[in-house]
Amino acid sequence: MDLGTNTFHLLIAEGDINNFREVIHEHIAVKLGEGGINKGMILPAPFERGLATMKQFSKQISDNNTHNIKAIATSALRNASNGKEFIERVKTEAGIDIEIVDGNREASFIYSGVKASGLLSDRNSLIMDIGGGSVEFIIGNRSELIWKQSFEIGAARLMERFHHTDPIPPASIEALNLYLENTLTDLFKAVEQIPVNDLIGSSGAFETFAEMIDDSFDLKKDKTYHFENGDLTRITSLIIRSTHSEREGNKHIIPVRVDMIVVASLITRYIMQKLNLNKVVLCTYSLKEGVLAEMMSVSV
Repeated sequence: MDLGTNTFHLLIAEGDINNFREVIHEHIAVKLGEGGINKGMILPAPFERGLATMKQFSKQISDNNTHNIKAIATSALRNASNGKEFIERVKTEAGIDIEIVDGNREASFIYSGVKASGLLSDRNSLIMDIGGGSVEFIIGNRSELIWKQSFEIGAARLMERFHHTDPIPPASIEALNLYLENTLTDLFKAVEQIPVNDLIGSSGAFETFAEMIDDSFDLKKDKTYHFENGDLTRITSLIIRSTHSEREGNKHIIPVRVDMIVVASLITRYIMQKLNLNKVVLCTYSLKEGVLAEMMSVSV
């Protein structure tokens, strides 16, 4: 289980990481950070949504006779003042132990997930995972993870801070870009010292970008998607200029991303331009597949 700021994921699988069969793959838009992400707390409504989802997951785990279980919580729970209370309620009412991981551990899981997809090469890639609470950047190749860092600049945080008017105005875009410029200095230094060949977008918003660009892309079958030159710039620009109703009416944008996809587009565009990365690839594997890879290697 990947218990994110926006979405709770349940993946039940059998086999090994190179050839596993999905038994259950659920993703529920819990929006745990709604209204409280920048206040450091989980508000009552998302608290109850999260608890109800964990009870649902518990039933599915039991119904599928699942034995090896792991629940990983990230930014929203690790920073919430009432995160411990949520974990205790889940343990009592759903019988699931939740493990909170720090940003570095989260980044390691993401690297393992991307590596398991077979996408990495001998050349260094910059992996970016845009979550609701945090964004992880990882530099690595198929042989090793070289550098990693987690930044608390997830889409839910940035939306609450910068996206108050729709479409988002130029002044807000400028303010957001300045904020990223001042916040991501460690990333820029790392890329100066460790040149990268391409940008790998790990699941999330990048899946939406791919679906909007190419109707033939099948999220359930395809592990990767290579963006053609200019396509990603075009689609992110379209999203940034769009209204809420336009995004809401787009069949490729799932409800939980209708508004957060705007700041996710801005982060993506900023990183591409700042680091001059034109080769971009989607990897549908992320944290949960990284956790799965670890669990399967231990079980073997």
